[in-house]
Amino acid sequence: MSVKLVKPEGGSAPPPGGGGRSGQPGLLARINRAIYRQAPEVWDNLRPATLGHNIYKSIYRTTAFPKTERERSEAFFNSFLLHIQPAKIEKHALRFTYTFGLGLLSMYLFILLTISGLLLMFVYVPSTEQAYDRMLDLRSAVSFGGVLRGMHFWSANAMITVVFFHMCRVFYTGAYKPPREFNWVIGVLLMVLTLVLGFTGYLLPWDQLAFWAITVGAGIAGKANWVSDHVNAMAPHGAPLMPAIGDKMRWGLLGSDVVGQEALIRFYVLHVAVLPVILTALIIYHMWRIRKDGGISSPKESPE
Repeated sequence: MSVKLVKPEGGSAPPPGGGGRSGQPGLLARINRAIYRQAPEVWDNLRPATLGHNIYKSIYRTTAFPKTERERSEAFFNSFLLHIQPAKIEKHALRFTYTFGLGLLSMYLFILLTISGLLLMFVYVPSTEQAYDRMLDLRSAVSFGGVLRGMHFWSANAMITVVFFHMCRVFYTGAYKPPREFNWVIGVLLMVLTLVLGFTGYLLPWDQLAFWAITVGAGIAGKANWVSDHVNAMAPHGAPLMPAIGDKMRWGLLGSDVVGQEALIRFYVLHVAVLPVILTALIIYHMWRIRKDGGISSPKESPE
């Protein structure tokens, strides 16, 4: 049933469907009035230009190029991507040579590592019998597999380097001083987690280089027995002795006395699940603390 839109003005034409004995308009007349009142606005909002503008305004609720202080403040308050940044920053912080973009570059490398690692998980199997063969498949049987693995490998090395230089830049510019001293601790934890992520990923190819590297690393962890030995030597007679820390650490890494399947599955779970989640949470908190601490640090003016 089609309903013709007729402007409900004037009394010359009777309403469609007629009225009842009481003179009230019929159902079709009421539908006609309702559609006429709503249809113009509906169709206007569905026009491509208007629809695109409405979608844009629903996401970015301020003008495209704010000019006044009020418009700039609204842009920061109404936009998530801008809200995580401080509303005002020092002029010197806009210079590339002050930070060299090392903080953002390390985050971009982590995103690249996450994407490439997820793609590698479709091929890799954490098994001592299949892990090395899957690495060979990446080079010969998987399209762009060598490029993907190389991207993951070199991005991991680049991230360790960039994070190190980022810490050097923060120390050189004094950004670890109050009120940013706690964020400096978070940054140190992020650097340690970055190194641990590289260490756990080193075993996954299951080649000779990875095998003996983890063997040496586990042996170094086992040398921590000197700590418990030193504590036990100073303990009074009859006191409970501290267990060997080095043996516990070695067992925690390998799950056995040798580097085998237990070590591979532990390193795999740490590398793809546990450590990335912790690192992501600390990165988010690190960026939030930068905003709450007033943005990038500014060098204090030298006394005249």
